[in-house]
Amino acid sequence: MRPPADTPDPAVLGVLLARHGWRRQGGASGRYGRWTPPDTAGTSLLVPETAAFPDSADLLAEALAALEHSAAPSARHVLIAFRTPSDEIHWHRRIPEPGPPAAVWAAQERLRSGARALLLTGALATRGTAGYHGARHRRPAEAALDHLLVGPQHGARDLTVFAPVGPDEPYGRPAVGALLRALHAARDATDYERATGRPEAFAAAVEAGVCRELTEALVALVGGSEGIRVRLEWAPAAGPPPGFGARPEPVEFSPGDLPVLREAGARYLREEPSLPVRLTGTVVHLWRDAPGGSGTVQLRVVDGADVTEVRAEVDEDDYRVAGHAHLMGLPVRIGGRLESRGGFRRLTGAGGVLPVRVDEAERERLLKSLDIFGDREAGG
Repeated sequence: MRPPADTPDPAVLGVLLARHGWRRQGGASGRYGRWTPPDTAGTSLLVPETAAFPDSADLLAEALAALEHSAAPSARHVLIAFRTPSDEIHWHRRIPEPGPPAAVWAAQERLRSGARALLLTGALATRGTAGYHGARHRRPAEAALDHLLVGPQHGARDLTVFAPVGPDEPYGRPAVGALLRALHAARDATDYERATGRPEAFAAAVEAGVCRELTEALVALVGGSEGIRVRLEWAPAAGPPPGFGARPEPVEFSPGDLPVLREAGARYLREEPSLPVRLTGTVVHLWRDAPGGSGTVQLRVVDGADVTEVRAEVDEDDYRVAGHAHLMGLPVRIGGRLESRGGFRRLTGAGGVLPVRVDEAERERLLKSLDIFGDREAGG
């Protein structure tokens, strides 16, 4: 008798238990296995090997209930990965275990913030490669991180993040794969530069997702430690994605890598070119030092650039056009060069400001959206 198609696969639970250090201690071969916790003498679990037997569903439910009440730190990780099929990203930061609670919290926060910065580079790489992203694509990339699941953190050395698999996940397998490729490329480029003193491997690694943001994240994680190790495990229910091995090699960085990583990040920032753009945006703020003459316009970008907001110095005529458009609730079109220095938030050589006609419904929507800047506008 075949189990229903939506029945959870007990074999997946067995894989996850083994992954998180649980030990199989016998059981009827081909029918069920008995699993014991890795670090405690807690209750063992009787886990069916398939869903094909009449008592499989009951045994699986009992095993999951026992995991809910287990004192083993890994139990929560197993439950998260089983109930939400996810790729797992594990960080290990080699530091002495801090003693005082404040020191533990500070070390945990450093690990969490560094891991988040690394994850962000994976999301950025799916939207385009660059030596320095700056503000480009940052808002959607950061929003994608909100859909990740963070495992319980025990101590200050280890952290596990779960990336749910599925075609519609905001931070899905493309981002996980991009992060894995970038980490290995950064490792290879670091080894090459340390061995030869030549930096060209980092230039080539940009196509694999290496960027200033990734080098900064690695420097933050490695600094003050004896090194970090990043390990990835694919969701057993989904298997590895095309182009990747079943068991990716962990990636490690040590304090000896820091000078090379810092220099690479500085080069990425220095060498990223500015971009010619012709963008459309809504005016959210205007200011100038005197009633007449040139001034500064801040725009919320609607189209034409991969950033959220830009500032531009414009002449008196363009400033006046931008002010009228703002009062009428109309967007404007403006050209210039988006400068990499400052994170692509500044438009230089700006000019040619023209209002853009929109229908009444769109105009009302833009006017309402501008209300959130009222306090800032009044203060400008």
